[in-house]
Amino acid sequence: MDALTRILVSLYEETEKPADALDYIRKNLGSIIEDDPSEVDNLKKELEESKAKIVELKSKLLKYEPEEVKVD
Repeated sequence: MDALTRILVSLYEETEKPADALDYIRKNLGSIIEDDPSEVDNLKKELEESKAKIVELKSKLLKYEPEEVKVD
């Protein structure tokens, strides 16, 4: 969030606005994230934890879902 906020502020402060704001954000976001590799590591860890939690919740959900009834 901080990185995106800094980029948006810098975009606002630009005297000559870029033709493509999204492209400006992409280019500048890479340099800000590279400056703080711990943020990337934290995000990767959070992503892995979230994936594990999703798998856990899916397995719990399967226990409570009623089995499909087959009609002959």
